[in-house]
Amino acid sequence: MTDTTEPTRQSLYEQARQHGIEGRSSMSKAELAAALKDAGSSPHPRVGTRLETFRWLANAVAGGEFILRPRILTGLDRRLHVRQTLREDHQTRIADGSEETELKFNQLSDSLFSFFRGTALLFYRDMAGDDGWMPTVLALGDVHPENFGVMPNVDNVPIFSVNDFDEAYYAPFTWDLKRGATGFMIAAETEGELKRKHRVKVVRHFIEGYIEAMQRLARDGTEQDEEMRFDNAPELIRQLFKDAHEARADWLKEDYLDESGQRFRSTDKLVPISTRRDEFQKITDRLIKSNAIKVPQRALTSEGAAMRVKDVAIRRGQGTASLGLDRYYALIEGPQGDGTDDLIIEYKQARRSALAGLVPHTGHEMDTRAERITHAQAVHLIRGDRFYGHVEFDGRSYMSRERAPFRDSIDLDDLSKKEWKQYARICGQVLAGVHALSDEAGKVDYDIEPAIIEAIGPIALFTEDMVAFATQAADRVRRDHEMFQEDHARGAFTQLDRIYR
Repeated sequence: MTDTTEPTRQSLYEQARQHGIEGRSSMSKAELAAALKDAGSSPHPRVGTRLETFRWLANAVAGGEFILRPRILTGLDRRLHVRQTLREDHQTRIADGSEETELKFNQLSDSLFSFFRGTALLFYRDMAGDDGWMPTVLALGDVHPENFGVMPNVDNVPIFSVNDFDEAYYAPFTWDLKRGATGFMIAAETEGELKRKHRVKVVRHFIEGYIEAMQRLARDGTEQDEEMRFDNAPELIRQLFKDAHEARADWLKEDYLDESGQRFRSTDKLVPISTRRDEFQKITDRLIKSNAIKVPQRALTSEGAAMRVKDVAIRRGQGTASLGLDRYYALIEGPQGDGTDDLIIEYKQARRSALAGLVPHTGHEMDTRAERITHAQAVHLIRGDRFYGHVEFDGRSYMSRERAPFRDSIDLDDLSKKEWKQYARICGQVLAGVHALSDEAGKVDYDIEPAIIEAIGPIALFTEDMVAFATQAADRVRRDHEMFQEDHARGAFTQLDRIYR
């Protein structure tokens, strides 16, 4: 079937990326079309994509049509679906031949939990169009036990909350619950080594924590005033605050700076690119101005200069889902000037959310990359890291945030059975809190908390439905992982699905 409709900016952008057109992220629709016309004589090979196919599938399912989803596939059909989806998801990284691409696939092969974390697109294609009648929230998009943690708030005070907004998107609230329940089910097995009956209890605690907190917020409406700090955190999280604490001077000296305290030192994960310092000074100045960031006193030099970039480095080998995407650290001079109170601003390449084109239509399209991420951070953490922002350079979209001495997540390996249940309940409660902000700070135009409680219905029934989903999804992820391991060993992810004619 031929699509005769006018191409969208997003489709033109994808074509521009395939042609390798520089500066495409900042181009208008007309500019993209003109650049593509000029590049038409020597296009890059076309790469297969099923983006529009799944967009159609999601809309049909959400509209009530009875359509089979890829989650029912078995055998070779499922293997090919997994292979095609992962190739498409990692198209840019495979095409660029990034060294970290192989590292990422090795990580996914070594660990079932890493495979789950690094294959969100595969997970959500199995859910395309689901729960179209459910209330919409600004979903985190990638809920799992390690995407909660300690980070700085606007006053540089450590808080505990959700900490990864890369996949954030407006979607039914159940999408975050299903992803989170499956994540806890898998992590409790691989990281906690818990038996199946105990994993089920962990998932129940996650769902029950969410419902309890949502009921309270529907009654009290205090979501804008709540913040989990050391002074009001449960004991399990209070211990995480203690473990995460480290003096800034020691953190900088031990992990980042050379003997002079003025530059990054070179390691296998940190590659100084000092020749780009002036360039990143301009990028940082633009970031501050375009995002209206109020620069704090601790980011001023002794002469009063704001956000002076001392050095720049490439950060390698960080993350799971984001491994292989560009990531830079900019060293910002502090008031002392001696490397003891400097700041580090991270610039992390952004890409489209795995939920884009798969969620039921909500009226809140979010096709931008880093701007979408910073919108989610501003909604979910209304007093969060002041250096969250978005900026474009090198023809790509980047989000920014501060690296802090106390930025940390819980060590799942150390949790007891009791602590797994406690932690799951706490995370469910935190998730309810950020969902509840979707109508105050986000784009949802109705009172979301009572709508969610009404949609949940009988609590026991809803909880068991979530447990059943997580159980089935975890089993499917396990089967997919086994096929992926075999395909990866055979070199399946060193090439893309080219379209030949």
